[in-house]
Amino acid sequence: MRIASIDIGTNTCLLLIADIDKSGILHFVNHQQRFPRIGKDVDSSNVIRQDAFHEVSAILNEYRKIALDHHSDRLIACATSAVRDAINKEEFLTFLQKSSGITVELLSGTEEATLSYIGVISGVEDQSKPYVILDIGGGSTEISYPVNGIIQSQSLQIGAVRITERYFSNQPPQKNELGEGTNYIDRNLQSINPHIFDGTSLIGVAGTVTTLACLIQDLKTFDRKKVAGFSLSGDQVDEWLDRLSHMNTDEILGLSEATLGRSDILTGGVLILSRFMHLFSFQEITVSDRGLRYGFALRDWKRSLNYHSL
Repeated sequence: MRIASIDIGTNTCLLLIADIDKSGILHFVNHQQRFPRIGKDVDSSNVIRQDAFHEVSAILNEYRKIALDHHSDRLIACATSAVRDAINKEEFLTFLQKSSGITVELLSGTEEATLSYIGVISGVEDQSKPYVILDIGGGSTEISYPVNGIIQSQSLQIGAVRITERYFSNQPPQKNELGEGTNYIDRNLQSINPHIFDGTSLIGVAGTVTTLACLIQDLKTFDRKKVAGFSLSGDQVDEWLDRLSHMNTDEILGLSEATLGRSDILTGGVLILSRFMHLFSFQEITVSDRGLRYGFALRDWKRSLNYHSL
């Protein structure tokens, strides 16, 4: 079965086209990303801008055409943090359905974290180890991990767009702004038992870690094969946090095309990553190019099996 899976996030709108075989193994076919940043100012206003309605609709119609061109059997879409927070979420979702013909499912934070875990683990060869999946998004950060074989998930109101808009009035951010952002991140993370991740390995997904993997390897463009499975040390994360925190948006954009669409929020995302690794004593993080849209596709595939078995 070929499934086209769309993830409408706070900063990005992502498309995955994948084949899922009878054994439930997912095979990558195509990937697209656009940066409508529907979460712009949602943290302060709780409203999705009207221009974002039309921009996301245009992206969905474009993705529908790509899915059809690739002969997809199914087209599914979900939305996350920014839409969860918006008071006009119903208006937004109704508009998308009417203008694109695509019904968008609004996921809870727990659902988002769980599906991210499923998506990431589907690409991990050694599944005998316990893993923590860290998904740093634009509006929220999802953390998921297994306890006695059951996936535990948490969604925190810390994200690269949210931190940047709330605390970084300047580019680069001033020392006091970094301090205030750090304190907010730490307050959120300290709600988690500090020993719950003992003995686990850390895997990171989404734009912050994939972009950082490109910068550390001096890649001028995103290279999926060189990013997936790449490991970042805590020292490398801290070194790049220090470097990025002294650069403005244009300087960050000049480092690599991989920063396109997130050059102004990358420092905020790396700050979240650094604080998580420090607070929970992780020395390294392995990068995955998978995530929510993969888990969302796998859930749809599994449901289709149950449907056809009736």
